[in-house]
Amino acid sequence: MTVFTEGALRALAPSRLLQAAPATWNHSDDDMNVKARMIPEGVKPKPAAVLVPIVHRGDALSMLLTQRHAGLSKHAGQIAFPGGRCDDGETALQAALREAEEETGLLPGFVEPLGYLDGYLTVTGYVVTPVVALVRDGFALTPRAGEVDDVFEVPFDFLMQAANRETHAREWQGLTRHYYAYPYHGRYIWGATAGMIKNLDDRLHAAP
Repeated sequence: MTVFTEGALRALAPSRLLQAAPATWNHSDDDMNVKARMIPEGVKPKPAAVLVPIVHRGDALSMLLTQRHAGLSKHAGQIAFPGGRCDDGETALQAALREAEEETGLLPGFVEPLGYLDGYLTVTGYVVTPVVALVRDGFALTPRAGEVDDVFEVPFDFLMQAANRETHAREWQGLTRHYYAYPYHGRYIWGATAGMIKNLDDRLHAAP
């Protein structure tokens, strides 16, 4: 089992993470569902970005995640990275930092970007650019009322162990759709968020 430290992550980032925002997507919500696709052919996705915040306290690393407000019309109660749609003329990095501050109160001054993951196309028609970043300790959080019910952390090494990643399934229009999930202490991380976590895991454990 690989144990990640701040130093190890910094050393791996230049070669394992993309150093420029991806121009397109390599992964999607349909990756595991060739026979049960939900994303229409020829979709023209809207650009979005999320921050993948890895908090470091000494050598201890954890991943910061949000739980969406239970009353939202879409994805209510789901666990997600802070993020959202890119404004006109806004880069993925700018959007990820802005959305993280708006949703959680995390100030950009605490965030050190390390690189990008592969683009991810969602069933809702967004192509998401995940921005991986280290977050130094000392920040204060103020979850946005009506949008974010909770902000919490999961040990980074837990999420970077394939043994903790499960494959689940649900029925959709008579077909079975599969997806990744990371159950953790009563939390249920699944869908696009789990897919992006797997992408980070795959990249960090890729052969040199």
